[in-house]
Amino acid sequence: MEELQLAAFQIISEVGTAKSYIMEALGFAREKKLEEAKETLKKAEEHLKEGHKGHFDLVQKEARGEKLEFSILFMHAEDQLLTTATLKDVVTEMINMYTMIHEK
Repeated sequence: MEELQLAAFQIISEVGTAKSYIMEALGFAREKKLEEAKETLKKAEEHLKEGHKGHFDLVQKEARGEKLEFSILFMHAEDQLLTTATLKDVVTEMINMYTMIHEK
């Protein structure tokens, strides 16, 4: 398997796990399990960091002049990375709102 394909699959795997944790965290918040929500969101952040690391490694290679072939698979990995990062930001705010609501 080519390096770019392997990197794309690793990014997709990490951010897929992050996305699952993000949605699980939102469910915990809805059920008033706020500590579980925050801990689960931390797990998501670790996987999201790994996805970003894989992406950044490839960006660095290209910046050093290494040619990377265009790949629909890598484009999909980037799409998953960016949408999951956005989802994490939105769910973080939703958990903050649930915290305020449940504390009243």
